[in-house]
Amino acid sequence: QVHLVESGGGLVQPGGSLRLSCAVSLSMHSINTMGWYRQAPGKQRELVGVMASGGSTNYADSVKGRFSISKDDFKNAIYLHANSLKPEDTAVYYCAAGSPRYADHAHEYDYWGQGTQVTVSS
Repeated sequence: QVHLVESGGGLVQPGGSLRLSCAVSLSMHSINTMGWYRQAPGKQRELVGVMASGGSTNYADSVKGRFSISKDDFKNAIYLHANSLKPEDTAVYYCAAGSPRYADHAHEYDYWGQGTQVTVSS
């Protein structure tokens, strides 16, 4: 069983930045793929980005060039660096852990955090 806990969300003005954190209960070496998803009110959950086994990353077109994923193996944590935030980035952000070496569909992830709210507004 893997427990994931997100933090770092909040209210930010357009153009601002946030760093979301996801604390992982197991060693990062025991997890193949980590993903960040988001869900806005009335919309389906969508992929934000993936860090696959080996450390390669991939991002949704909507956040490419603005968001990035990093990890800290010593702290068993993964981060989402969100820059140049826009109102349309407002959503609950979730981290997820999966066993495939690469996963970009929600059903491929086995464990999910509870989410952290990000609101982009002036």
